[in-house]
Amino acid sequence: MTMKPYVLTQTEYVNNEELNYPFEERGLQFGDGVYEVVRIYDGEYYLMDEHVERLYRSAEAIKIEVPFEKAELYQKLNQLLEMNQVTGDAKMYLQITRGSAPRDHVFPEGVVANLYAYVKDVPRKLEPMREGVSVITHPDIRWELCYIKSLNLLPNVMAKQEAKEQGSFEAILHKEGKVTECSSANAYLVKDGTIYTHPATKNILHGCVRMRIEEFCQKLDIPFKEIPFTLEHIQEADEMFLSSSTAEVMPITQVDGEFIADGEPGVITRLLQQAYEQDAGIPEYRSIFETVVRPGLEEYKPHADAN
Repeated sequence: MTMKPYVLTQTEYVNNEELNYPFEERGLQFGDGVYEVVRIYDGEYYLMDEHVERLYRSAEAIKIEVPFEKAELYQKLNQLLEMNQVTGDAKMYLQITRGSAPRDHVFPEGVVANLYAYVKDVPRKLEPMREGVSVITHPDIRWELCYIKSLNLLPNVMAKQEAKEQGSFEAILHKEGKVTECSSANAYLVKDGTIYTHPATKNILHGCVRMRIEEFCQKLDIPFKEIPFTLEHIQEADEMFLSSSTAEVMPITQVDGEFIADGEPGVITRLLQQAYEQDAGIPEYRSIFETVVRPGLEEYKPHADAN
């Protein structure tokens, strides 16, 4: 992943080699901040409104004042793309912390929040989106306010690392057997034509792609139920998938070494992948469906009696 040269800060645009903050910085020492990752396709932000709204919600929840009004932030982030001459697929990372101040658990007074945003080239994960991925299960030991997209990610990091060490793409998190989400994605199970996923409570991140998937389901007449599923339900699943800004709609074909159904990405997952590409404006020649037969998708009809 190639990092673009210009970085947006709370005061100016700087070269990434010149970006510098004091070591007594609230994000570094306390994880006292929030962040967003926004997908970019062909030089254009995708789901930008949803990410910006969530950024401000997260900042408000931990009492950080974003140094820009929304309109100004939009303008500056668009300029960031222009200055970096972004024309391909990339991601924009934006972080806001409470600021730089002598280390003290109590909020410092009169300190301006630190902000930086940068862009990296990131190609789409075409092969795993076509073939599906394996995941592991892992206890969810995170705090109770996961709807805040905070910098406190150590439990997520440990779970993701364990997945990597076991040769898997992700870790499905669960509280006493009830699935919440993944370490860096939302999780879904399909049974008898209906999608099940954990409700958008404070215990999970309210994913921007997750919100769009729910809209896709409404348009495609696919039942979408915010009802938690368990590790036991996974054993009987017809399909599973996960979603995030960088993984898009990713089929899950194995969990803890056991295949989901026949071990192939399911039809509903494919329908949602197709809807995602159309919504994001992915051209036909760059589709993951180059090696997938489309007629089966077009002929598919969700179960009319699914409940």
